Amino acid sequence: MKFAVIVFPGSNCDLDLYHAVKDELGEEVEYVWHDSPDLSGFDGVLLPGGFSYGDYLRCGAISRFSAVMEEVKKAADAGKPVLGICNGFQILTEAGLLPGALLRNKNLKFMCRTVELTVENADTMFTGEYEQGETVRIPVAHGEGNYYCDDETLAQLKANNQIVFTYNEDCNGSREGIAGITNARGNVLGMMPHPERAVHELIGGTDGLALFKSIVKQWREAHVTHA
Repeated sequence: MKFAVIVFPGSNCDLDLYHAVKDELGEEVEYVWHDSPDLSGFDGVLLPGGFSYGDYLRCGAISRFSAVMEEVKKAADAGKPVLGICNGFQILTEAGLLPGALLRNKNLKFMCRTVELTVENADTMFTGEYEQGETVRIPVAHGEGNYYCDDETLAQLKANNQIVFTYNEDCNGSREGIAGITNARGNVLGMMPHPERAVHELIGGTDGLALFKSIVKQWREAHVTHA
């Protein structure tokens, strides 16, 4: 399986994602600049955390207009896995690939620590290696991770089982403790916690590695086992 790590001006977690995929997962991965006109050669797309375009105007609001985002939409429409982490999650909401918005944390402070999450839906291409209801420990690092959506959207998220991760504590004010959601089809995941920072015991744990393993397992079952 071959992953693209999209690099925007201001991305700062691209190296972590690259390391997680290449060194810990053992899969192919390439950096792709934000003005790339073609992602057709990749099986999965990863949007890293950071401060794309300095977070000027609003987090992710400028990145949504990058040329590569049209390719990201094509990949999503084709059913390929698209994962946005932290700033990547913000970009996906700004681009309309995921519903809702990420507001400033309720205490208006940047937070950087490891938190506990509950796996609310283990039946997705991103969470198949987790147990339903499992508690995992994954770092967060954000100032604008307070997930918000209106009542109608929240009802749709619940009805479609699109809420994938929730915080076990109210750390940033997110509605219903939402930490990660998918699109209705289930192939686009946005999450504020950083699974790429939890892929080895040396950096505090491996709870994030299962997410990447889930993507690869699902892809191989669909493209190799039944080829």
